[in-house]
Amino acid sequence: MLPLAHAPAWLVASVLLVLTVLYVSLAPLSVPAGLPTHFDKVEHALAYLFLAVWFAGLVVRAHYWKIVVALAALGLVIEILQHVMALGRYGDPMDMVANLLGVGLGIALASRRMGGWALKVEAWLNRS
Repeated sequence: MLPLAHAPAWLVASVLLVLTVLYVSLAPLSVPAGLPTHFDKVEHALAYLFLAVWFAGLVVRAHYWKIVVALAALGLVIEILQHVMALGRYGDPMDMVANLLGVGLGIALASRRMGGWALKVEAWLNRS
């Protein structure tokens, strides 16, 4: 982890974020009417892009590969749980593809512009 002054708060926020993704992914399904077909793939990609950028803001670039592995594992576990839990959801290999696409885009974005953003936030907060 980066040398963050508020590391415990960042860790708590990270755990809450992952728990939110787990809840949203595993809660019984209720699909709003009128969404385009396969819109959930866009949601998957955006969620995992956000997760990748989030965690890339907390760790050094040399550890980005760990973010990729952890988020890929999270996505796989969720897809397996959706398949076995029988709550109106089903594991979809294309969801996993969308998750990995989002992670890849998030890591690419972090590598170019957004990496280490938490240090910048803390520096901004300290100026205030």
